[in-house]
Amino acid sequence: MGTELQRRGADTRLPLWSARALVDTSDVVREIHREEVEAGAEVLTADTFRTHRRTLSKGGLGERSAELSALAVRLAREAAGSGGGREVFIAGSIAPLEDCYRPDLVPDDAALEREHREQAESLAAAGADLLLLETHNTLRELVAAARAAKATGLPFVASMVTDGRGSGRLLSGETIDDAVRAIAPLEPDAIGINCVPARKLRDDLASLAAAAPAVPLAAYGNLGLPADDRGWAFTEELSPAEYAEIAKDWLALGVRLVGGCCGTTPAYTAAVRYAIHMASPNE
Repeated sequence: MGTELQRRGADTRLPLWSARALVDTSDVVREIHREEVEAGAEVLTADTFRTHRRTLSKGGLGERSAELSALAVRLAREAAGSGGGREVFIAGSIAPLEDCYRPDLVPDDAALEREHREQAESLAAAGADLLLLETHNTLRELVAAARAAKATGLPFVASMVTDGRGSGRLLSGETIDDAVRAIAPLEPDAIGINCVPARKLRDDLASLAAAAPAVPLAAYGNLGLPADDRGWAFTEELSPAEYAEIAKDWLALGVRLVGGCCGTTPAYTAAVRYAIHMASPNE
């Protein structure tokens, strides 16, 4: 959502990033969702990656956290209606409270428990169908977010960001094995990896599959490292068809939830949808 908003000219300056569009250009958010539905998406991730109170407070909007989270869910729900009768689910995104790529900035445990609980409760109250914990870089924060999600009673997916080296480690240096052991008691409906360059996901997904053989897996990669401060010109270009071919390898590892992260567009969703259909035309 964030890079697609940038591509369409929306203001995504930090600290608000994608949340700024909810205030300034909510129609663009709805349109992106609508195009994803038309491309075949079965799950829309609401634009709540940066609507927790901590980030919004940095932009003077902290008191509007619940309001903007609810707006994000509503925009996705409105777009889901364009599915022509096909059921489309709305995931509420729960991101790290600070920078996704800075494990050293993760707040203390009390703040993690309090703030993730507030965000999870807001998304549940807004009518999200499930919660997507995404791009978490430490076990402490992933577990805190998972506890908050579990308490709502909604299905939830716990997704982490790895170092992209195929070493089986999160950005914090903690292992995927340890991450699975830490969150498995909370019974996530799926465990995944996201926001790693798509070409570099496979080895870490193999480690995840070995560590969590009984849990459905999720995967959605990005298109590589940003080439400039706009964030959507990527150094590793992958066409939608190339991305879909890579995603087929993930499916072979047991991945059951496939999507796209930074840099991908509705065209990538359509390509993945087509690849899945061709692989299992009768399902």
